[in-house]
Amino acid sequence: MFAPEETSAILLSLRVAALAVAVSLPFALLAAHVLARGRFRGKALLDAMIHLPLLMPPVLTGYVLLVLLGRQGAIGRWLDAWFGLSFAFRWTGAVVAAAVMAFPLFVRAIRLSMEAIPREVDEAAAGLGARPWAAFRQVTLPLSLPGIVAGMSLAFAKALGEFGATISFVSNIPGETRTIALAMYTLIERPDGGDGMLRLAAVSLALAFGALLLSEWMVRRSAYRRPPE
Repeated sequence: MFAPEETSAILLSLRVAALAVAVSLPFALLAAHVLARGRFRGKALLDAMIHLPLLMPPVLTGYVLLVLLGRQGAIGRWLDAWFGLSFAFRWTGAVVAAAVMAFPLFVRAIRLSMEAIPREVDEAAAGLGARPWAAFRQVTLPLSLPGIVAGMSLAFAKALGEFGATISFVSNIPGETRTIALAMYTLIERPDGGDGMLRLAAVSLALAFGALLLSEWMVRRSAYRRPPE
């Protein structure tokens, strides 16, 4: 049986990870499509910026979010004054931190799926009179659906285990921002936290492993795959 604080951490982590995936999905689709099909100056720079959270220390990413989205931050002050939105030290900020950290993996999985679709398919759709948005919605999206689901699974797994950016941005508040990763960190520091740590570790591993298996299965079901090199 799980202790109440462990159950709270598990439920919060599931909510945070699911919302992080849902919130970032449209942006990931747009970014992946631009990188997969776009031809423009600065494409390499955009690609680097999207993948930057994977290279930066997570704590630094969380600090940047705090500077930008904190109540006294450049963007956070405006959001709080005009819309009453506050992210720092709240569970909504945990969603933002998880979404930012998972975004590069999300975009990469979708991009690879879209790049595997031959350009002749796009040209055929255009030749039949389909406008770019219609071709994207009726052709590109269905063909890249396995990659999209794979990206969602990877992003969910990454968001589920996010720690550094979360603790820097929203702290470790019981019942508000304490996810599974933060709860395990808390239990490590307790002399009697061993059993709870093992329970949460088992849940975390099971969820992450399941998400990775789903991702791999969807990649293998992709309609178009690059031939082996």
